[in-house]
Amino acid sequence: MTADAVVIRPGTAAEVAAALKEASDAGQSLIIRGAGSKDGYGRTPSRIDVILDMQRLNHIVAHEHGDMTATIEAGASLRHVNVALALHGQTLPLDPPFADRATIGGLLATNDSGPLRHRYGTPRDLVIGVQLATTDGTLAKAGGQVVKNVAGYDLSKLIAGSFGSIAAIVSATFKLAPRPAASKTLRLHVRDIEALSAAIRTVMASQLEPVAFEVRAESVPDVVQAFKPAVLVRFASLPEVVNAQVEHAQAGLKACTTSMEVLDGEAERSLWKRHASELWDSPGAIVRASWLPANIGSALGELEQSATAGHAAVSLAGRAAVGAGHIRIEGDTSVQAALVRQLRASRIFGNIVIVRGSPELKAGVDAWGSQGDRQPLFDSLKRALDPNGTLNAGRGPL
Repeated sequence: MTADAVVIRPGTAAEVAAALKEASDAGQSLIIRGAGSKDGYGRTPSRIDVILDMQRLNHIVAHEHGDMTATIEAGASLRHVNVALALHGQTLPLDPPFADRATIGGLLATNDSGPLRHRYGTPRDLVIGVQLATTDGTLAKAGGQVVKNVAGYDLSKLIAGSFGSIAAIVSATFKLAPRPAASKTLRLHVRDIEALSAAIRTVMASQLEPVAFEVRAESVPDVVQAFKPAVLVRFASLPEVVNAQVEHAQAGLKACTTSMEVLDGEAERSLWKRHASELWDSPGAIVRASWLPANIGSALGELEQSATAGHAAVSLAGRAAVGAGHIRIEGDTSVQAALVRQLRASRIFGNIVIVRGSPELKAGVDAWGSQGDRQPLFDSLKRALDPNGTLNAGRGPL
């Protein structure tokens, strides 16, 4: 990230705590790094003196098969963890962007998630315990290794989404899920935004239980009504349950779609792999956004209108029933900045955060935006846990 920074690679929790205390006492600026898949998130970093590389802390500390929990060190990759858990028919059901490289610490620190959020939630929903190192050299634990543990302050939830601004995650304990025996995905093509809204309402009002329910839409500059919306609905369970759910979905959604196909096996795996990467494979700024699921039609209409007026190409991919996802904005810096400001001024969209953008864009538009009345709370939390401003080099959000 910077050629001048000292890289420290701790191998134990005590070494993590010692490195943080040493940097804090010396007035140094330190960032915590896993695999680097989220290095571009947040504000452009200020001075970086130390990089704390967590990749040596890469073990599954405990796997309680019967309780379906696992305690995992922060530097372990999600991919390797799930390979090990699969031997016991279990999985940590997270699929964030760059899931092949993402580490456990990075996932929890950013609270990043993907399509499986529809069924399983975010890392914040799955974490039940955590071990942290703070800048005064303290190692602290909260929660436990069983789902019903309620002892102590819920630091696990506090640290989720903190982006390494208040403490270093040493290890975390998560609830697991069984690996499904079968999986099928319905890919639906719809006429327009109105039909897309109808399809989403139909699924949300039904007895269907998909593990993923995604909406995709892309626009082309200077073309009216250019959005090409599509829906992906994935079912994963026992084979007979999956087949029954697919049949039910086909019957209920027939009136909303122009075409419908069922994918399984390699075709299904390829579809979801493309879905995970397509938004990120093309250039452009990417923002994380939220909206009310019931307002998806209004949200896409507003996005389409803003993109057409600003001569921008935009793509959206998100959780249809959650109302959260990413928007890619293609165009020069001024076009990207204008659209980010419009989204932040919108009454339809919320929580607009720049997760990928050029230094020029981030210089003109703050990556996080206004925190409103939460800012004093964030500031006091930062002062309490990182009084010397050692952590995260100003990247935020704290």
